[in-house]
Amino acid sequence: MQRAPQGNRPAAAPPPPPTQARSASEFIRRDNQGPQRGFDDIRRDRRETREGSRTIISEGDRTIVRDGNRTIIRHNEADRFAIDARDVRVTQRGNDTISIIVRPDGTQIVTTTGRDGRLIRRVRRDRDGREVIIIDNRFAGARPGFFVNVPPPRWRGPPERYILDGRRANRNAIFALFLAPPIQYIDRRYTLEEVRYSEPLRAYMPRVDLDIHFETGSWQLTPEQIDRLSVIADGISQAIAKNPREVFLIEGHTDAVGTDDDNLSLSDRRAEAVAVALTEQFGVPPENLVTQGYGEQNLKVPTDGPSEENRRVAVRRITPLIDRQAGR
Repeated sequence: MQRAPQGNRPAAAPPPPPTQARSASEFIRRDNQGPQRGFDDIRRDRRETREGSRTIISEGDRTIVRDGNRTIIRHNEADRFAIDARDVRVTQRGNDTISIIVRPDGTQIVTTTGRDGRLIRRVRRDRDGREVIIIDNRFAGARPGFFVNVPPPRWRGPPERYILDGRRANRNAIFALFLAPPIQYIDRRYTLEEVRYSEPLRAYMPRVDLDIHFETGSWQLTPEQIDRLSVIADGISQAIAKNPREVFLIEGHTDAVGTDDDNLSLSDRRAEAVAVALTEQFGVPPENLVTQGYGEQNLKVPTDGPSEENRRVAVRRITPLIDRQAGR
């Protein structure tokens, strides 16, 4: 597998970490509760600037970056960790930013990011001070970009062993898929950013497509939709119980209707909503989850029209891509 070319520059940094606890109401709709915030509010918040050939679009807690033929969205994962937190602390150590989120049970999520917003390290610290390293990107040093060129994997097995339909899958099938190795050999360890933004690399791990469909322009989950996440939550929790360092990527996708920026922003918020529900309703540790929106970039069904199959959220276990021990 090849490294990304030197021209792949780091993207603009995501927004800074939060300084106070947040509410889950932005993502979870309680009974008889209307939307907390509409997409028109997001559009009004947008501010566009130029940095050389790049266009940077800020919309509060997210940053969209257009650079050549690539467009990505970035956010600070600590925002999600701060939902219903007991305490939030942010400090500087040289060029690094360290956020410490104290969860209601006293567990601390300690996240270290560099000056450019790259994740350096994420640690869970229990009430007795014992630490579990969830993500550690210190091995990578100053890599030139987020994208890696890898050959797409070839899968010759049964389709359901690679892409599992969450509507029909049972707990045992989901748990088995979450423990499955990469479908082809992975020759080295990658950073979280490289996994987030390199679609062929993510494709080395099988995925589960969830039975979750959002209202048009909305990223809030209803109680009925949240109930459908119980099987996924159980599979993730079993995997984490087996290995506390497991990391799962929750991907948001849209169809091709609407603007690229709107779809990217909406998909990112929908992925985050699923992660929030998994934690708030089912107790999945938030630090073992990573969220990312891809908009209409990876259509499941190639169509420019409305498509329920393309408006999806998917989950993959990515531990073997970022942790060599897990990939063996």
